[in-house]
Amino acid sequence: MAVTAQMTGMAEELAKKTPEDRRMVIRRSTMIALIAFLTLIDLFGSQALLPTLVETYGVSPAAMGFAVNASTIGMAFASLVVAIFARRIDRKRGIWMCLALLSIPTMLLATTDDLTTFTLLRVAQGVFMSAAFTLTLTYLSEECSLTAVGGAMAAYITGNVASNLLGRLLASEIAGNFGLAESFYGFAALNLTGAVVAYFYIGARDSRGHDTADGPSVIEAWLDHLKNAKLVAMVGIGFILLFVFVATFTYANFILAQAPFDLPQTMIGLVYFVFAPAILTTPLAAASVARYGARASFHGAIAVSLVGLVLLLTPVLAVFLLGLALVGAGLFFAQSVATGYVGRTATHDQAAANGLYLASYYLGGIAGAFVIGQVFAALGWTVAVMVLLALTALAWALSLRMGR
Repeated sequence: MAVTAQMTGMAEELAKKTPEDRRMVIRRSTMIALIAFLTLIDLFGSQALLPTLVETYGVSPAAMGFAVNASTIGMAFASLVVAIFARRIDRKRGIWMCLALLSIPTMLLATTDDLTTFTLLRVAQGVFMSAAFTLTLTYLSEECSLTAVGGAMAAYITGNVASNLLGRLLASEIAGNFGLAESFYGFAALNLTGAVVAYFYIGARDSRGHDTADGPSVIEAWLDHLKNAKLVAMVGIGFILLFVFVATFTYANFILAQAPFDLPQTMIGLVYFVFAPAILTTPLAAASVARYGARASFHGAIAVSLVGLVLLLTPVLAVFLLGLALVGAGLFFAQSVATGYVGRTATHDQAAANGLYLASYYLGGIAGAFVIGQVFAALGWTVAVMVLLALTALAWALSLRMGR
């Protein structure tokens, strides 16, 4: 308690030295959330189309689940590449250019009828999404004051949550009413909108990293970060968080589409209003960390996710949807806490630390799609949920490394 009080006092003192106008904070948080929304809307929007994609391409749920989530392969690769070249990359220019380039593979998805090409285009989407995401997190870590960075990260994760909800809704509604190709064209238009927003809000002035060329290389920085037990624990946690999230919300689609639920495609899209609670709770993560500490906040979020996973074993639609809502709210809250903690734990070279964390995070996504896809196909939904429960409990154990 004494340590918490001391940290709170330091934060208050820093806040007094660097006061921020309330309207400026609201405007900044809104724009950061909007950029996050338009950056990551492609990542999960296609998940709502899984039953339709399986029927269109004539493949198994596991094969299409892997193809749709192949974007995380590109995201893991790009997060490491951005970390390596971060000192030479203009953050501001890189963000809006990546969003503009993201629209190209998104449009091409509307024209392909081959699963391999579909998968490669999803990987290309992941490259541009991750580059924009990593550059934005690094930019916020470097440019925001210590008292502001937590709120900025929470705003970014909130935009991520909104992209999950509205992205799935848009994808389902457009595909259900106009067609599959039109859904991808709509997302490409949103990517271009994101590029315009980022250009005018973040700007195009030079904003390269603060580290000098004479500093340690990125490889040396990674090796140094791997000596930090807290940061290593966060890397493991990042892997588990997206593993559980992707696996849950990829294969829950198939459970909703089959007996006893038998929901049509348009109704499956509406199901993702389960993300609405997360939009309300995720912005509270920074305040929770300030009041209760990162570890306690993370534990609370993981407990909510565990309860939600258990509810996914029930055949009652209302209870199943409640379970999805709790899993989403818990994991997004945990992600917000973990993302902010990585920036505070890294003693230097935040770009390298963010790259390490995000590479693990995205690899967890594709691993979740592949592994749970095999488990789901061979052993069924109940066993798949049991595996996810065990991994979520492991994330709780790893978080014991976090400071109080």
